[in-house]
Amino acid sequence: MSPFPLSSFLMSPFVPRFLLALLLAVALGVSGGSARAADGSTPPYEGDMLKLAELLGGLHYLRPLCGMTAESQSWRLQMQDLLEAEQPSDERRSKLIAAFNQGYSSYAQVYRACTPAAAAAVQRQLAEGAKLAHDIAVRFGGN
Repeated sequence: MSPFPLSSFLMSPFVPRFLLALLLAVALGVSGGSARAADGSTPPYEGDMLKLAELLGGLHYLRPLCGMTAESQSWRLQMQDLLEAEQPSDERRSKLIAAFNQGYSSYAQVYRACTPAAAAAVQRQLAEGAKLAHDIAVRFGGN
């Protein structure tokens, strides 16, 4: 058992830097930084990347709503960093941005205040995002 509970870590202000490091490692490990598929095909991890983008959008809405006001632009900036690292085609970029916006708007329609359910959603999204990023890196990173 670790001396620092995972749930405490997930609610800490260090989570954005932690998730950003994972996201960038995934994007750089999977796509090789600026490398793009020469034939314009979508990568095999596309579904996971879309889910990651959606999670970032949800966190962009929920974390500030639940008191993490210092993160008001953090999750949007992390999405921007992910796009820059991945360097997707225009079509893929549009899909990733749409997924981010969907994540944001889906929570904005439901929560106007930080309820216990919203706080639980934050924890689930942080855990799911970290797991997705790890799984993508393990399966497709090639390192």
